[in-house]
Amino acid sequence: MQSVFHFAFNVTDLDEARRFYGGVLGCAEGRSTATWVDFDFFGHQISLHLGQPFKTERTGKVGDVLVPMPHFGLVLKLPDWQAMAERLRAAGTVFVLEPQVRYAGEPGEQWTMFFCDPFGNPMEVKGFRSLAGLYAS
Repeated sequence: MQSVFHFAFNVTDLDEARRFYGGVLGCAEGRSTATWVDFDFFGHQISLHLGQPFKTERTGKVGDVLVPMPHFGLVLKLPDWQAMAERLRAAGTVFVLEPQVRYAGEPGEQWTMFFCDPFGNPMEVKGFRSLAGLYAS
């Protein structure tokens, strides 16, 4: 079965959302109305609707770090992850968790970074040398 993930969430300004998701992240814009806009989020569909973003707290314990919950994100091959980190740095992104390697030398070794969109919606972007390592234990 082949599928595409769909996630809809709230933002408070569609023009600012276009600048961030389209400009900074490089997502292609899809359909829109006066109250929502769709983006191709690296092969998946996100729908940003005008409204109050969901509440998040740093309650997710990963190793010895607390990360924002809930959050969403994506998994990239390492070169694409590195390019994304540089694009975010160039845009002046404030990171919740700076780009770094996690589980170095272990099964599931991954690079990770956490940041929020302009509305406080937290995202994690992971990078793997091979996507086959995504579920390694």
